[in-house]
Amino acid sequence: MRRPLALAATALLAALPAAPALASPEDPQAPSGGVDYPRGGEGPEGSEVAFEFQDARISESSGIAPSALHEDVWWTHNDSGDHPSEVYAVDGSGQTLATVSLGLERRDWEAVAVAEGPDGAPSVFVADIGDNFGGSWADYRVYRFPEPEVLADGVVEPVTLTFTYADGGRDAESMMIDPRDGRVYTVSKEFSGGLYAAPGTLDPEGANVLERIDSAPLFATDAAFGPDGTRYVIRTYWGATVYDSTDGVPGRPLGSFDLPESDQGESVAFTPDGTALMAGTEGLNAPVWRVPLADEYLPEEPVEVAAEAEPSAEEDGGDGAQDAGNGGALPFILGGVAVAAVLIGGIVLLARRG
Repeated sequence: MRRPLALAATALLAALPAAPALASPEDPQAPSGGVDYPRGGEGPEGSEVAFEFQDARISESSGIAPSALHEDVWWTHNDSGDHPSEVYAVDGSGQTLATVSLGLERRDWEAVAVAEGPDGAPSVFVADIGDNFGGSWADYRVYRFPEPEVLADGVVEPVTLTFTYADGGRDAESMMIDPRDGRVYTVSKEFSGGLYAAPGTLDPEGANVLERIDSAPLFATDAAFGPDGTRYVIRTYWGATVYDSTDGVPGRPLGSFDLPESDQGESVAFTPDGTALMAGTEGLNAPVWRVPLADEYLPEEPVEVAAEAEPSAEEDGGDGAQDAGNGGALPFILGGVAVAAVLIGGIVLLARRG
């Protein structure tokens, strides 16, 4: 969303602080839509800037998603405006590692997600779902391409997935994909925002109809599922609401909290271990915050993160099991022999002197 509209929305919210339809952030059992967020603050305890984008081309980062193939790598892209149709892979220090060009005309890119494609391999989904004209587009698009196994600059020809809304066009900046079944969800950016679900199986040739299944916080700017699908988050310019989707979507809201204050809060994602959020904003050298999640927002079961591969027998220089058994005990055996030799020598010396 462009800044004038954001400022207008902020002014309108300030004029309507007690709208009865809005739920209080302190009431997690309230209906899931329309939480009356403040305008951002320090964020939860422990919030800190994880990195700042170092690439001058990334001036309106509007979405962020963790790589499924590369550790500590994040995908992002620019908002609408005079930007090329590019997606960027950025490392944990904010440096751009790869630029992927989609080679097509962009309209209003607003979100990105990484999820399994039809072949089971990780794919990058880029959501061209923004509509600054209040729902005037006839349809909306999501572009899908395989996540590169090697991070290098290149051009791809993505699959184009087309979407329409059952209740008419909508401006949306949020897309999330359930890792359990691959279902796509969007969140409209309105006073009476809505959560919309796509069909379980997407048709790459025709239009896929998005059905409204629940209300949502007003002026949502991004959304994301946690790594195991049992939690998802919807963020606004100012705050975030976490939902329990263990038994399915929409699930129930667990609560809301401020996000760190920023110029124009746009993006959100879970960390791969599901214990924190990554929250970004627009602007040159914009910061991306790491926001730890309180215990009440965490899944009941910890998310398993893939451990580093154990060195092979060849890398060990022999049989790993044999080395673990004999190699581990050898120092103790040698040490015992040395101590025994010293004791025996001492006894012999004392005997001769006696």
